[in-house]
Amino acid sequence: MPSSTSEAAPERRRYDSSHFTRFAQGYDFPLDAFQVSGCEAVQEGRGVLVAAPTGSGKTVVGEFACYLAVHTGRKTFYTTPIKALSNQKYADLCERHGTHNVGLLTGDSSINGEASIVVMTTEVLRNMLYAGSATLDTLGFVVMDEVHYLADRFRGAVWEEVIIQLPLAVQVVSLSATVSNAEEFGDWLREVRGDTEVIVEEHRPVPLWQHMMVGRELMDLFVEDTRRAGDESQLALNPQLRKRIAQIQQERRGRREDAGAPRGRQGRQTRGRQSGGPPPRGARPGGGPSRAEVIDRLDRSGLLPAITFIFSRVGCDAAVSQLLAWGTELIPESEGRAIRRMVEERVSSLPDEDLGVLGYYDFVEGLSRGFAAHHAGMLPTFREIVEDLFTDGRIKAVFATETLALGINMPARTVVLEKLVKFNGETHADITPAEFTQLTGRAGRRSIDVEGHAVVLHDRRIDPESVAGLASTRTYPLRSSFVPTSNMAVNLVDQVGRARAREVLESSFAQFQADRAVVGIARAIKRNEEGLEGYADAMRCHLGDFAEYARLRRELSDLQKSVQKQRAGNRRAAAAHSLSLLEPGDVVRVPDGRRAGLAVVVPGKRGPRRAVAGDPIVLTADGQVRAIGDSDVDEPLEPIMTIQIPKSFSSRNPKSRRDLAATLRAKAPHDPPPRRSESGEERDAESTAEIDRLRRALTDHPSHECPYREDHARWSERWWRLRRETDGLERKVAGRTHTVARTFDRICDLLSVLGYLDAKGQQVTEEGRVLQRIYTEKDLLVAECLRRQVWRGLDPASFASVISALVHEPRREPTDVMPRLPNDEVRDALKELDSIWGELQYLQREHRVAPMGAPEPGIAWTIHRWASGQRLEVCLRDSDLTAGDFVRRCKQLIDLLDQIADASPDQEVRRTARYAVDSVLRGVVAADRLG
Repeated sequence: MPSSTSEAAPERRRYDSSHFTRFAQGYDFPLDAFQVSGCEAVQEGRGVLVAAPTGSGKTVVGEFACYLAVHTGRKTFYTTPIKALSNQKYADLCERHGTHNVGLLTGDSSINGEASIVVMTTEVLRNMLYAGSATLDTLGFVVMDEVHYLADRFRGAVWEEVIIQLPLAVQVVSLSATVSNAEEFGDWLREVRGDTEVIVEEHRPVPLWQHMMVGRELMDLFVEDTRRAGDESQLALNPQLRKRIAQIQQERRGRREDAGAPRGRQGRQTRGRQSGGPPPRGARPGGGPSRAEVIDRLDRSGLLPAITFIFSRVGCDAAVSQLLAWGTELIPESEGRAIRRMVEERVSSLPDEDLGVLGYYDFVEGLSRGFAAHHAGMLPTFREIVEDLFTDGRIKAVFATETLALGINMPARTVVLEKLVKFNGETHADITPAEFTQLTGRAGRRSIDVEGHAVVLHDRRIDPESVAGLASTRTYPLRSSFVPTSNMAVNLVDQVGRARAREVLESSFAQFQADRAVVGIARAIKRNEEGLEGYADAMRCHLGDFAEYARLRRELSDLQKSVQKQRAGNRRAAAAHSLSLLEPGDVVRVPDGRRAGLAVVVPGKRGPRRAVAGDPIVLTADGQVRAIGDSDVDEPLEPIMTIQIPKSFSSRNPKSRRDLAATLRAKAPHDPPPRRSESGEERDAESTAEIDRLRRALTDHPSHECPYREDHARWSERWWRLRRETDGLERKVAGRTHTVARTFDRICDLLSVLGYLDAKGQQVTEEGRVLQRIYTEKDLLVAECLRRQVWRGLDPASFASVISALVHEPRREPTDVMPRLPNDEVRDALKELDSIWGELQYLQREHRVAPMGAPEPGIAWTIHRWASGQRLEVCLRDSDLTAGDFVRRCKQLIDLLDQIADASPDQEVRRTARYAVDSVLRGVVAADRLG
C-alpha cells in the first residue's frame, strides 16, 4: 500500500549496536564520520539520505543495510539504475556475503530471488510493488543507489513511484551524488517516508587536482592565491597556463603565415611528424597531441591507469585502433598473454563465426597491450571484461563514453576529457558542472592513490576560464522528472482507488518542489493585496465611486488601443498580400521609409543578403536594386502602370540598370496618387459604438467633475498595474498547484474514453487488466494493439519484427521513408500499428496528455533475419547497428515480448510471443544474458 503523509509511520525496528561494530571490523580501513553517521541512522530504524562525492564510499551505508538483512532475518533490496551496475553490485555482495545470501533480478536475470539480499534494477521493484509480490512481506530495507537518477527525464519517475509506494515500515537508504538541494530532497523524504536523516559530505577522501594538457605539456589549472583573503589561500587560474596557451596560438598563427610552403607529399610528411604521426594513426580532432601521445605522457608521469572520456562510440573505437597502430604497450607481455587466455575463456560461449563482426580481434589485441574501449555499442560481455580488468588494475587505459560515469565502479588515477561538448540526444551542448564533476569524480582510488588527477585537453575551442568554471562550480540541484503514465494510472486506481491515487501523486517530489516554489509567489501575492488596499484608499473620491470611474477609463483606453492595433494589423496584412501579387514590370510608388519613391519590379528571387525569400525585387528611379519587404510599406501597394522589362535585363549589369531606370523616370507619372482615407469607425461600427458609449458614461459619472480627478487617476493607474501583476502571479500559482494530480485526472479521463477504466474512471476494466501488465514507454499502444488483435496470425519471426518497432530508438533522426521490410504481413501489421498510434496521438492531444513517440520500424528487417535463424554477420550487413546495440535491442525486445505473453488475453498471441522470445534468445544474445 502506498505511503501517505496522513499516515503515521509504524515503529521501525532498532538494531543492537554490536551489529555495526562487527560490520565495521570487516573493512580494512576505518570508516569516515559520515559513513558512521549513516550506518547509525540505519541501526536506529531511520531512513537516511547520503549525498557525497563519487568515490567517497557512500555505498558502505547501503552495504550495512545488506549486512543487517543477512544477520537479522530481514530482506534488503539493493536497487540500481542500470543492469551493468546491478551485475557489478551482485558480484561484490556475493564476494562479501556468499552466493547463497545474494540474489539478482533484472530484465536479463533471475537468480536466487528469495535471498536475504536481492540486487535489482528499480523498474523490477516498481513492478513487484504493483503486482503485490509476496517477496515484499519480510522486506526491511531498500537501498536506492544513485538516487539522483530520478532527475532522468526518461526513467526517473520510477524512483519516485518506488519511494512513494513502499510500505512505511521499510527503511529507505538513499545514496546520491553531491547535489545543492540535498536538504530539500531530505525534507520530501521525511514527508513521504517518515524519520529520515540527511547526511551531506563534501570532502573527497582522495584530493583531486585539475590540469590542462597544452600541447604535450601537462599544466596545473589552478594555483593558490594568498592575496585575495589575507592568510587564507584561495584557488586562482594559473597565469602560466594562459601564457603557454597564448604562446601556442602565436606559434600556430606563425605556421599559417608560412603556409606558402609546398603542400605536396614532403610537406604532409613533415606536418605529420610534427603532430605526432599521420592523422589516421592517432591525430586528435581539434589539434593537439594524438591520443597515443596523451597516454604516453600520462604513463611517463605515473598517472595511469586513466579513463579518457570521448563522448563518441566511434571515437572510443578509433582511439583503440590508433593506439594499436602506434604500437602502444602499457603492460608486460606475460600479463598480456594471461589476459588473452582469460578473455578466450569468457567468450567461449560465443559462436566463432560471430567473433569477427563483434570486433573481437581488435578488442582482445588491445586488452593484451593494456587498453580498451568501453561504450554502450559494445557487447555487454565485452564491457564487463573491461570493467573487471580495469578494476583489478590489469589494464591501464580505457576510452569511454559518459555512460561509464553512472555508478559503475571503475576508479582510475586520472580522468581525461577530450572536449567539453557532448550530444545530449537532441543537440550538441556544453557539459554541465554536474556532469563534469560526475566524470572527473572517477579520478583517485581510495586506499590506492594519494591524489587523483583530472586532465582537460586544450584545443582552440576550449579556454581555461571555461574549464575553471566547471571545476569550481558546486551548485547542481536535483529536479524531479516525475510524470504519471497510463500504466501507473490503472495500477494506482486498482490498488487504492482514484481519489486516494490523487493523494499519492500529490506527494511526489515533483509536486513538492512545485509547491515550495509557490510559497514565495504566495508571499508576493499577499504583499500585493496589501498594496492594492492602500492604493484603493488613496484614490477615494468624495463625489462618487472612483474605482468604477477608473474602470471605465481603463476599458475605453484598452478598447481604443485594441482598435488601433487591429487596424494596423489589417493594413500590414493587406500590404504583405499586395507585395505577393506584384509581377515584373509593375511600377509602384513606395510611400515612406528608406525605399520611398518610384520603383519597378524586376525578375529575381532574392535581394541582398538581408532580404527575405519571396520579397519582390525592385529597381528604383535612381538605378538601385532593392528588396521590398513588409517593413518598407504600411499600406497596400498597387501598380500605377506596367512597363516592359527587356529580355536582356540583368540586375548585375550597371548599364541595364541605368537604361531601365531612365525608362521608369520617363514613363511613370510624377505626381503621387492621393492616398485613400480609410475610416476605422466606418469599418468597425460596433467598436465605434462601444467607444461612444464609454465616453458618455465617463462624462456622466459624478467623479468626472471632481477637481482632484487626475490625482485620483494616478493612484488608480498604480492600482491597475499592481492588479495586473497580482493576477499574473495568481495564474502562475494556479498553474503549479496540483499539476501532477491534474495530469493524472486527464490520463484517467482518456483511459475511460478508451475503456481501460469505467465511465466514471473509478474501476479498472478487463482491458485495463491487460494495460496493468505492460511496462513500457508505449504502454497504451501495446494494449490497444492487443485489444484489436493486430498481431494475431503472425509467425514468431514476423511477430518479433513488428514488436521491435515499439522498443527501437534510432540514434539518428528518423525519416518518413518506410525501411525495407521482410514480408507483407509485417508491412500490414506496421501500417495498422502506425494508424493506431495516430488515433491515440489525436486523443492524447485532445485530453491534453503528452503524446507518446511514434513506432520506429528501423530494425524490423534485422530482427526478422535474426529470429529466422540467420547469422549475426548477415543480420547486421545492411544495418547501422553495432553488435552491442543489436544485443541490447534484442534484450529490450525479449522483455516486452515476455510482458505481452503474460498480458495478452489471446492464447494464440501468448504462444506466438513465447516462440518469438525463443527465436530471439539465441547466439550472442543468449550467451550475453547473465543467468
